[in-house]
Amino acid sequence: MGRAMSNDADRQRRPARRVALITGGARGIGKGIALDLAARGWALAICYRTSARDADATIRAVTERGGQGLALCCDVSDPAACDDLVRQVETRWGRIDVLVNGAGPYHRVPLFDETPAGWNDMFANNLHPVFYLARAVAPGMKTRKHGRIITFGMANADKMEAQPMVTAHYIAKAGVLILTKTLAKLLAPDGITVNAIAPGFIDSGSAPPGELDGMTRHIPAGYIGGVSDVVSAVRYLLSDEARYVTGTTLHVSGGWGV
Repeated sequence: MGRAMSNDADRQRRPARRVALITGGARGIGKGIALDLAARGWALAICYRTSARDADATIRAVTERGGQGLALCCDVSDPAACDDLVRQVETRWGRIDVLVNGAGPYHRVPLFDETPAGWNDMFANNLHPVFYLARAVAPGMKTRKHGRIITFGMANADKMEAQPMVTAHYIAKAGVLILTKTLAKLLAPDGITVNAIAPGFIDSGSAPPGELDGMTRHIPAGYIGGVSDVVSAVRYLLSDEARYVTGTTLHVSGGWGV
């Protein structure tokens, strides 16, 4: 684990109303989720790998919105690092109520131009951390008989279509959906829900330049989605109104990929 960044240390150690761990929380959708929860008084732990400056900015924004914030550098493809990440958050705030698996790289490359390293990277960073982190947070959630875990698929991953340009990423995201259902079934008796969000084309700042250009014509709703659309879906899945919703995939795609 690398350095940790937080707001006032004394404030950090006060009991928090609810605690969320968000991987990939320094930018994009993860940041949007963190800021939304911060405005409602949550304590937010975000992890990042290389974007320390963005993580600093996100923690400042969390504090400005009335939340408590902690940023930790973590390679979530490493199971030991995931265990340590969860321990650090639980040591700081005593529990983790919500896990949001927001980290996950993406690249477009023809299948036969893909390298073994690139292939493995898609699984190591999109699929495997969901298992590592769920395994680490589950004991505490089981003890409290409550918890929420959210994963991220992609809007057409449940269709099992050929994907010559994003093959490894697509297979990894299909695997996330299977893992989500499995975790949901195993953890439901302990009051823990596990659900997936399947975004379509979202203007989150993570897509390569120009990739969103021209995609509108493929989206039945007629426009590119925003981070706020995904944040609203997360807000619902974390709410008491969704207590009986588990093992589902919620499409946030304007009809694309359905």
